[in-house]
Amino acid sequence: MSISINLHNNVKQSRAGGDAGALLARKMATILLFAAVTPATAADNAPAFPVKPIRLILGYPPGGSSDAVARVLAQALSARMGQNILIDNRPGAGGNIAAEIVARAAPDGYTWLLGNNGILATNQALYQRLPFDSLKDFATVALVAAQPSVLIVHPSLPVKSVRELIALAKARPGQLNYASSGTGTAGHLAGELLKGLAKIDFVHIPYRGGGPALIDLLSGQMQFMFATAGSVMPQVHNGRLRALAVTSEKRSPTLPELPTVAEAGVPTFEAMTWHGIVAPAATPPAIVEKSNTEINAALASPEVRERLAAQGAEPQHGTPAEFAAYLRREIPKWTKVVRDSGAKPE
Repeated sequence: MSISINLHNNVKQSRAGGDAGALLARKMATILLFAAVTPATAADNAPAFPVKPIRLILGYPPGGSSDAVARVLAQALSARMGQNILIDNRPGAGGNIAAEIVARAAPDGYTWLLGNNGILATNQALYQRLPFDSLKDFATVALVAAQPSVLIVHPSLPVKSVRELIALAKARPGQLNYASSGTGTAGHLAGELLKGLAKIDFVHIPYRGGGPALIDLLSGQMQFMFATAGSVMPQVHNGRLRALAVTSEKRSPTLPELPTVAEAGVPTFEAMTWHGIVAPAATPPAIVEKSNTEINAALASPEVRERLAAQGAEPQHGTPAEFAAYLRREIPKWTKVVRDSGAKPE
């Protein structure tokens, strides 16, 4: 209302003042018109995203849990966003090679890392020198999926619950062996977390991969281990192994019959393998928010949820800020476990 009144008054003055007044009125009208339309024009000219393929970098080779989650997500996002999500496997150094690539990439939204609890949390304590800082060098985009592990034992071990396993370990300190896919892995650190919280003593035996560890557990050379559900539940169902509990905070929708370690005797225990998307730190907030929205929408798809469930993974939802807060909690938690265990990278 004030703009039209002022413009009307200026026009009246221009008629009284001749050509000079008319010129002034036209100038003012032009300025007011420009001011009114400029914001809309700027918004209309904002760059679209994405306008080219996005590279999704993984720190592990094809075939593992991170790769499986990435391929489910990439297919769904490619269809939603109208651009290919290109998976780029860059294994090595516990995922640190892949993380460094993304930390140093152009912050334009077209390079993502599918990080996990190992790369983004435990490696901060496991390695003395890292070429990146998980909290400073990345913009958290979205927490994608979480996979609870299963605490499994060989049937020859006379225990049918977590409480019984703890009681046996206390009765036979240092005599029980647990296997893992390697030092510093989720299975290793879950065992160390249990050891510290339950105040018991057993021996960690690291293997070069989950396959060899599982073979020795099946043969009875190892007494127990923590492993992803997809890799061990077939052996549980055929009676070759016994499952005691899951490592999530709440019971798993895919394994509702199993109690959590927390409810089975260790109240504060929680150890998840999680996967989340991060981008270079200076990525524009608008692109981060757009990416988060698309990822959450893809994860809400029944088809995506079903495919992730087949991998033993549970879709996660939340904002970039919520993912950042979760990461800030995970780093000190696992730093303490790593330091208490004395774990070193292989």
